[in-house]
Amino acid sequence: MEKQELLKLTVKAADDKRAENIVALDMQGISLIADYFIICHGNSDKQVQAIAREIREKALEKGYQVNRIEGFEEARWVLIDLGDVVAHVFHREERIYYNLERLWGDAPRVDVLSELNS
Repeated sequence: MEKQELLKLTVKAADDKRAENIVALDMQGISLIADYFIICHGNSDKQVQAIAREIREKALEKGYQVNRIEGFEEARWVLIDLGDVVAHVFHREERIYYNLERLWGDAPRVDVLSELNS
């Protein structure tokens, strides 16, 4: 259940900073990297950094380990490795260009946002 809690915490942190089009993918059995991918985007460098910072801070507050953060300074594609969950926080243009949702199109989507908002 810890994976599910980390997933919810990550999505909520991104949502709290007004991340757009948050998608959670169940990567279990598809990728060895993580059990879940979170994909979202911001509309400015500052917003991308704010989203990434919020995810990191909320995870640390709850005692989760943040293994690595890549791309924070450039704020075009920030990858936050939380072990079972990897968050991809894009700038809008990079998200369109890399289109991870299509790349991992065989991964089932997890509807975490509706759970959080109910």
